[in-house]
Amino acid sequence: MMRQQGRELMVTADQQAMKKAAAEKAVDEYVKDGMTVGLGTGSTAYFAIQRVGQLVKQGHKLRCVATSRATEEIAKECGITIVQLDDVDHIDVTIDGADEVDPNLHLIKGLGGALLREKIVAAASILEVIVVDESKLVKHLGEKVPLPVEVVMYGHLRTAYALKRQGCEPILRMKGSEPFVTDNGNNIYDCKFQQITSPFFLESAIDTIPGVVENGLFLNRAGAVIVSHSDGTVTELRHND
Repeated sequence: MMRQQGRELMVTADQQAMKKAAAEKAVDEYVKDGMTVGLGTGSTAYFAIQRVGQLVKQGHKLRCVATSRATEEIAKECGITIVQLDDVDHIDVTIDGADEVDPNLHLIKGLGGALLREKIVAAASILEVIVVDESKLVKHLGEKVPLPVEVVMYGHLRTAYALKRQGCEPILRMKGSEPFVTDNGNNIYDCKFQQITSPFFLESAIDTIPGVVENGLFLNRAGAVIVSHSDGTVTELRHND
């Protein structure tokens, strides 16, 4: 079992091998000596962090920005130099995972609990490279996973009511018997939609709700998506494909 911030994931050896293959391809293809690199959060990003650590041991001079405390801890264990986002003027490339990817390379992220910092880091990145296995590819966002929405604790039940009016079933994320708390001191509602057909409209509608900090729709963020397949192949999707 691999521990991911905010939840626990049961993954098979084959799934781990797929994640590892895609993550290593992303790092080897896009991370170059001297870069400032954003490090994502989650089970797939874990393998990317490991590979970045190997590059550092081989002599690459890299500065990295972590998207969560958990990622920062893993990175430091790998000998990676972590810098704060405010101490860099840009990030050359960020390697991160996703929970769903649609044909337009729009994403749902946040099941790992780090969506706010991940979105801030993505916005500061010249290139966002997403690493997934083939099970994360969907025709429409919301097919397989709920949409995480980070909310402030104060009045969160009222916020949940407003989220429900957008056509979803909002479920407060728990960690054991207590509500899950993000690195930013907020709660997360996992919002299950039947299907998200107008993601840009929904993103705007959710962000205008008082109490919402950020949502897990990452639209027009991914520059490339590296996909691992059960047959052992790894492919790359880009907007011009």
